[in-house]
Amino acid sequence: MNAINHSMGPVEWILLITLSILWGGSFFFVGVAVDALGPLTIVALRVGLAAIALNLVVVLMGLRMPAEKPMWKAFFGMGLLNNMIPFTLIVWGQAYIASGLASILNASTIFFTVIAAHYLTQDERLTGGRFAGVVLGIAGVVFMVGTEALSGLSTQLLAQLAVLGGALSYAFAGIYGRRFRILNSPPLVTATGQVTASALVLIPLALLLERPWLLPMPSATVWAAILGLALLSTALAYILYFRVLSTAGATNILLVTFLIPVSAILLGTVFLGEKLELKHFTGMAFIAIGLAAIDGRPLKAVRLWLSGSPPCAPAMPEQVTDRDI
Repeated sequence: MNAINHSMGPVEWILLITLSILWGGSFFFVGVAVDALGPLTIVALRVGLAAIALNLVVVLMGLRMPAEKPMWKAFFGMGLLNNMIPFTLIVWGQAYIASGLASILNASTIFFTVIAAHYLTQDERLTGGRFAGVVLGIAGVVFMVGTEALSGLSTQLLAQLAVLGGALSYAFAGIYGRRFRILNSPPLVTATGQVTASALVLIPLALLLERPWLLPMPSATVWAAILGLALLSTALAYILYFRVLSTAGATNILLVTFLIPVSAILLGTVFLGEKLELKHFTGMAFIAIGLAAIDGRPLKAVRLWLSGSPPCAPAMPEQVTDRDI
């Protein structure tokens, strides 16, 4: 695997911040739609509309979707881990907890990924810094969940566990997605394939299990949220994700994990009237410190600043994943 050592310029930072708003916005859009539509219906509309948009982008860019069965088998596997399971669990969880809290819990994806990569890959071993980051991150999650875990399975606890389950699925998707480099699949084609595969499974399931045509017609606000979720937080977010990935590398793009809860909390507070407790912000602080320990650059920058040396970005192995938010 090739090492990557890119420092981000103004364009990459703008794209990264925009991406964090798009992914943070997904929690806001779900928060708007979840009272009017069932979880499977929301997810089916999300991946269905995003699949249409991404397939159009593939055609406009002159690319071709593969027809080989092994490739589509991989697309369906990736779609299961990266879309079907996490989207459904997170949407269901957001019916009972604030969108900001869901985004904070979703940040645990990084910690699950570090642990999974240690056992399932040969080149992403658990270092001392990463182990410390995982411990801090788990402490933050436990702090947010609080003593509810000791007093039975309340609905709110189950909702938080559902979001954590979605984060765990994202972690396995990141490991599973490494195979697409071996299959020589262009990143945009991979994203389009796994979203399309997800739509082919989720649309029939939503029609069969939730029968959305029996529900009252959603308001224009709900439809706007669905369009934002599909076209902005999924299709456009994927395009920006792979743009930043190609110019700044996988290590730099992990910085978006710091920013997603910020935008999700601000949107939820301003537009949905949500309020988070002190324990949630304390837990987020633990998670932020844990992410810094895993990433390594903030601590290295402090050491270099104290020593008077100019900071530089470290070279780390690049791993291409298809994480979508």
